[in-house]
Amino acid sequence: MSIQVVRTTDGWWVESGTGRLHRVDTDAGTTAALLADRSAVQEAAARATADPDAGRPVAEAQLLSPVTTPCRVVAQMVNYRSHAVDSGFDPDTVPPAFFRKASGSVSGPRQDIVRPPHVRFLDYEVELGLVMGADLPVGTEVTDSTLPHHVAALVVADDVSARDLQLPKTQFYESKSYPTFTPLGPRLLLVAADELARLPDLRLTLRVNGATRQDRTAVDMIVRPARALTLLARFQALAPGDVLLTGTPGGTALKSPGKLLTTLAALLPPHKRWQRFFARQQANPDYLKDGDVVTARISTDDGVLDLGEQRTVVRAR
Repeated sequence: MSIQVVRTTDGWWVESGTGRLHRVDTDAGTTAALLADRSAVQEAAARATADPDAGRPVAEAQLLSPVTTPCRVVAQMVNYRSHAVDSGFDPDTVPPAFFRKASGSVSGPRQDIVRPPHVRFLDYEVELGLVMGADLPVGTEVTDSTLPHHVAALVVADDVSARDLQLPKTQFYESKSYPTFTPLGPRLLLVAADELARLPDLRLTLRVNGATRQDRTAVDMIVRPARALTLLARFQALAPGDVLLTGTPGGTALKSPGKLLTTLAALLPPHKRWQRFFARQQANPDYLKDGDVVTARISTDDGVLDLGEQRTVVRAR
């Protein structure tokens, strides 16, 4: 049975089904240490089950990211069929690819997203995060049956992206690594092996000011977690507390301009090509603006697996 764990300014807590907090009696200062102290988590979960209405409401707590830093934040690029189509790729042939985000970009589930003054086109990407519970050495082969050994918990993520930095520079690290560009939480959902088998049932939803922008289940995923971790482990080791973001569904503000415009743009010098592209993007109302409220949620439709909802507000710096 899954366990909902949140982190606040004064420690770790198990959240009951009624939204009440039960303290985890642990000295763990990091996510890795918390995952290693499973007996303390299970004892708090037992108290939450026995008396779910005891404790303070989670709504009154100041929630922090349940993933502590420093840690490795690795992400999969174009890993949902709907996002591949939006991006102008063939979902049947798009190759698996990974990129890193600075762990300094990690922020809490209710913390503001701060848009730097030089960023004009700020985008959102709701993603399912896999939180590692065991070492993943280079060369590891991961299967569906061994996945629970490596993945201890799930978390909601928003891969915030500065598109006007990402595209002209053809890189991801800077454009996705500014402080507050990786909100995580509200909770870690510690899952058992049978629950990990339900990952395709998880629905990823993102809304801006109440309007739905993204809404897909993980059945839309191209490279599933076991295969993704195997491919990643060809060159990158992971440790407990590290996170793999598994891609985003279609519905982001950025979309391919279409084959014809792409073909014509290829005839232009690069600086002219990007000038024209971003001139067209100025008319796109879906990019995030100062004051926008972004809510991201992941859960199964039956509510059995519920990673919760993060609520962030965009603030111009």
